[in-house]
This record gives sequence, C-alpha cells and structure tokens, in this order.
Amino acid sequence: MGGSKVAERILIVDDERKMRQLIGLYLTEEGYELDEASSGAEAIHKATRQSYDAIILDIMMPRTDGWEVCRRLRITGSPIGVLILTAKTEVEDRVKGLDLGADDYLVKPFAPEELIARVKALLRRKTSPLNEESAEITAGVLFIQPDRYSVKVAGQSVDLTAKEFEILYLMATHPERVYTRENVIEQIWAIDREWQDPRTIDTHIKNIRTKLKKAGLPFNPINTVWGVGYTFNTTEGK
Repeated sequence: MGGSKVAERILIVDDERKMRQLIGLYLTEEGYELDEASSGAEAIHKATRQSYDAIILDIMMPRTDGWEVCRRLRITGSPIGVLILTAKTEVEDRVKGLDLGADDYLVKPFAPEELIARVKALLRRKTSPLNEESAEITAGVLFIQPDRYSVKVAGQSVDLTAKEFEILYLMATHPERVYTRENVIEQIWAIDREWQDPRTIDTHIKNIRTKLKKAGLPFNPINTVWGVGYTFNTTEGK
C-alpha cells in the first residue's frame, strides 16, 4: 500500500487570538497541519527550531512586529514561504514587506477564498515545473540552478525569495521574449492570478536587481522595455 501524503505545515502568527482561530478554521478545511504563535518573538523561536512550509505573518504586533520577524527569517537563510497580513492599504507597506523578503501580502479584511489561493501559491513551489529536469543557466558570472532554487554570482550564493527566483528563471529561460507584468503573473501565479496586483512585479524585479548587484553582478540581469514590460539581459555590460 502507498504511504499517505504528508500534510504541509503552516505557522499562523497574529497577536489576536480570534484572527488566528479564523485563519486556522479556513485552512483546516484544506488539510494543512497548523501551528500558532501569538507574538513575533514566539514566531522567530518556532520558525528557527521547527520546519514549516509557510508562515502567515501579521505585521502590526507589539514589540517584535512582522517586519522584524520577516527580516530575521531571511537573515538566517530560511526558505519558508512568507505571506504577510496587513490592515494597511498603502503601497509603501506592501513594498516594504516584499523588500524584506516576503513572498506575498494580503490586506485585511480578506475573503477566505483569497487567503486559501495565496497560501496555495506559496506552497506551489513543491509542485513547481522547476524540477530536476529543468536546465541550469549560465550568463557570464551568473549561474542559475533550478532544482535547488539556487542563484550564484561568481560562485557566491544570492538569497532570493521563491517568487524572485521563479521570475528570474522564467525570464532567463526565454531571453528572446519580452514579458508584460500580466505574462509573469500568468506563469508564476497560475492558480491565483486573479488576486495579484501587477505592480508587485516591479517590486520583485527591483529586489532581484538589487540583490544581484550587491553580490557583484557586473550587468543588469533584467532590462526594462518601456511601455511593455521586462526581458532578460544576456549581454554583460548593459
């Protein structure tokens, strides 16, 4: 007899017990294994000592807020998928979360269907078309290894979030193509593309450029095609 599928583990972080319970109620129906943290400090403690597939992280918490939790997790190199929850609708807050390494965001109040769709998108990396058969890519000193979600510049590892990696790899595998924001969403967020804000693509690409430049990449890996979208740059020096 075949073994049963292991449930994916999700950590729910919010200082409001009712919100944790509500999120848990929605996700329990999807068959996930859930754990909770009522503070940022507790979330860091649990996430650095146990294995989770995703974390649903409230931003506005006393003392150690969600920004700090996200920052600390990424500093440690944690690959956990991060979905931030915020009651703020300002673009700056959403951008800040993505800059700190969050993979996606959700503004309160939200519909159960949207929460579930975004969580599934975070977890989709396990069944991503990026697999052991996906080709490795070399562009000058830039080396992309899809089976490990690994990017290196002159041998130095660069920490990209899952979504940042998938966007870079998507463009690198089709360097002759110009991608609109909508094209990227269709490819990377296939199962919940209707929930995505096209402007978040700009933030992800900015982060990719910043991280690779900081690692010493001597050229811009993604060029802007004004009025259209983005394309991968295979020529050093541009």
